[in-house]
Amino acid sequence: MQFKKDTKQRKISFQGLRSFRDTLPKNIKKIINKKGHIYSETLNNWKYIVGEKLFKVCYPKSFKNSNKFGNSTLTVMIKRGHEIELEYSKKEIINKMNSFFGFSVVEKLRLIGFDDDQSFLKSHKNIETNVTKSKYQNKISNIKNEKIKKSLIELAKVFREK
Repeated sequence: MQFKKDTKQRKISFQGLRSFRDTLPKNIKKIINKKGHIYSETLNNWKYIVGEKLFKVCYPKSFKNSNKFGNSTLTVMIKRGHEIELEYSKKEIINKMNSFFGFSVVEKLRLIGFDDDQSFLKSHKNIETNVTKSKYQNKISNIKNEKIKKSLIELAKVFREK
């Protein structure tokens, strides 16, 4: 690798592969180190922090750092019906997070429930099959080459069956 001198942000740098963190400006690095590090580490170790059972039904949505007016808060999304399990293990989760980072990171857990609707996805798939009939039928009929037209019609039939 070759070393470059007198670049805009750093006095000495090297050519070749660099980590993403090294390419960022210094101001952005400070912001990421303060706030983004905690949230990303929480995401990476969420299974360890909450356990196998709660890992399947909840995930961290956001992290708000403490300031003069409020406490540091971790917002957690949880499936409806499992709120009580997480409510009872709040203290344990906060203690595990604080011991994982080595200092008091989280003071509050905020829960937000969400519905896990599979019916929406099923109805969405049915709409897609109807789209091939109406939307592309005119375009297929305007094709002059008969072989291509027949193969596209067959493809649409196979797509509708799935």
